[in-house]
Amino acid sequence: MIEVSSIYSTGRVERMALPGLFRAFPISSPPYPHRPSAVPAIRRRVPLVGALWVLSLGTVAALAYRTGCAQSHRRFFPFLRSKFVNQPTARNLHSTQMEAASTTVPAIVVYVTVPNKEAGKKLAESIIKEQLAACVNRVPGIESVYWWDGKVQTDSEELLIIKTRESLLNALTDHVKANHEYEVPEVIALPISGGNLKYLEWIKNSTREN
Repeated sequence: MIEVSSIYSTGRVERMALPGLFRAFPISSPPYPHRPSAVPAIRRRVPLVGALWVLSLGTVAALAYRTGCAQSHRRFFPFLRSKFVNQPTARNLHSTQMEAASTTVPAIVVYVTVPNKEAGKKLAESIIKEQLAACVNRVPGIESVYWWDGKVQTDSEELLIIKTRESLLNALTDHVKANHEYEVPEVIALPISGGNLKYLEWIKNSTREN
């Protein structure tokens, strides 16, 4: 039997058998297996570490935005870019709307069909001379199928696409009716909800007030 010596603070030496030592302190068991405060201590640190990490992330993001580090935003905070980067503010939208309202007017597109090329050219030129529109597009070679005199009719026509102010619709309609050879000429208006601001300004500047 192997014996080991134990020295106490009193200076007394005692001997004990090695198997007894293994039974008292099993080698396979971790040190201090019954320490009650080990697990709670770890659990207490986890929320603190998480809070510090979130706080650090917010601080870095705030500094990055204050210093204008666009590359840092895209590289380290892609989820922030979708919420904060390149998003129009209410002030910018309001300024854009005010600018458009001061330089443009409500505009429309008007469709008018004519029986042939000569009629289309004559009517388009008269509309422009009267400043009833800024532009008239002539689209030749269309075929219209329609109901008239109790039966289906088919005719070759030309389509006029007219861009003008909304306020000129009544005057334009009267002009078409007075200079058209059809008994019931087509005049259909569609609103222009947006587009090239410069082009919309040109429509305003190329047409009369009323």
